[in-house]
Amino acid sequence: MASASSKPILALTMGDPVGVGPEILVLALSDPLIYQVCRPLVLGDLPALERACRQLAPGQKIRVTDNPQGGVYEPGTLDLLALSHLAKEDLAYGRPTAAGGAAMVSYILTATDLALDGEVAGMVTGPISKTALNLSGYAYPGHTELLAARTGAPEVAMMLAGEDFRVVLATIHCALAEVPSRLSQEGLLRLFRLTCKALAADFGLQPPHLGVAALNPHAGEGGLFGWQEEEIIAPAIRQAQAEGLPVDGPFPADTLFWRHRQGQFAAICAMYHDQGLIPLKLLHFMDAVNVTLGLPIIRTSVDHGTAYDLAGTGKAHPGSLSAAIRLAAQMAKRRLAQKS
Repeated sequence: MASASSKPILALTMGDPVGVGPEILVLALSDPLIYQVCRPLVLGDLPALERACRQLAPGQKIRVTDNPQGGVYEPGTLDLLALSHLAKEDLAYGRPTAAGGAAMVSYILTATDLALDGEVAGMVTGPISKTALNLSGYAYPGHTELLAARTGAPEVAMMLAGEDFRVVLATIHCALAEVPSRLSQEGLLRLFRLTCKALAADFGLQPPHLGVAALNPHAGEGGLFGWQEEEIIAPAIRQAQAEGLPVDGPFPADTLFWRHRQGQFAAICAMYHDQGLIPLKLLHFMDAVNVTLGLPIIRTSVDHGTAYDLAGTGKAHPGSLSAAIRLAAQMAKRRLAQKS
C-alpha cells in the first residue's frame, strides 16, 4: 500500500450547498478505499457538511483545516477547508441563493488556485447550479468556461468517461439546429489534437486511437443526406492523419459506438451532446465522469446536476463522484510519473 505522503491530495469542491453535493461527498468519503488512492480535501460549507453527516454518517468526524497539508486524511474523518458558513436561510434544500452561489464559486476558484500553485494534485468538482452561478454575479454557462477563464487555457474540451468507454464532444450545449454551423475543420482538428494528447498522457492509452462519428445518417451517404462529412469532418480527419494522429472516420454513429465497445477505439469524437451522451449514459449512468481536457490542471467532475428533487432525502448515489475521485488520482499518478 502506498504511503500517505505519496498519495495525491485532491481538492473536492462541494458544489451547490443546497443540492446533493454535500450528501454525495459524505457517502463517497465513507468508503475507506478512497483513502487508499488519494488524500481527499473537501472545499465547502461547514453547516452543510455537518447536516449531511448527521443524516448519513453520524460517526464521521469533520476536521477543519486552513491548508492542504494540515489534513489528517484518514477514513472516518472528513478534512474540510471551510470557505463558507452559510446562514440557515441560505441552506434550504433546492433553493439557490446569491450567498450560496458566491460560496459555491469560492470553492471552485480556491481549488483551481491550489492546483495551479501545486498545493493539490488536482480538483474534483461537485454539481453546481447555473442559477446560483449567475445570482452570484458570474455569467458563465458552467464549470468548464469558468475554469478556462481562471487558468487561461486557450482550448478546452469536454470528455465523458466510463471505465472503458470515452466520448469527447465537438459541440456541447446548443440547440440541435445550431450544430452544423458550429462545426469547422479548424475546430475539429484542434479537438483531435487535444484528445489524442490527453488519451496518451492522462489515460495511458497507446495508440490513442480516436474514432470520429458522422453528423448525418449513413455518414451522409455520399452527400445524399448531408454535406458536412465530405466538406468539414473528413478533411479535418485527413489533416490530423497527415500530422501522424491516429484518427479515423467519419463513421456512421449507429455502429461506431458498438465498435468502440468492442475495443477498436480508445475514444469517440461525437458531433453533438446527445449523440455522445446517450450511449455513454446507457452504459455508465451511475459512474460516468466528466473530464475537462486542455486545462493546465487536472479536473474531473460528476456527470450529473444538483438533483434538487433528491437533496436532503439521502437517496443520491455517490457513484459518479467516487469514479471522478479515482480517475483524478490515476491521472495525478501518471503525470507525476512523467515528471520523474
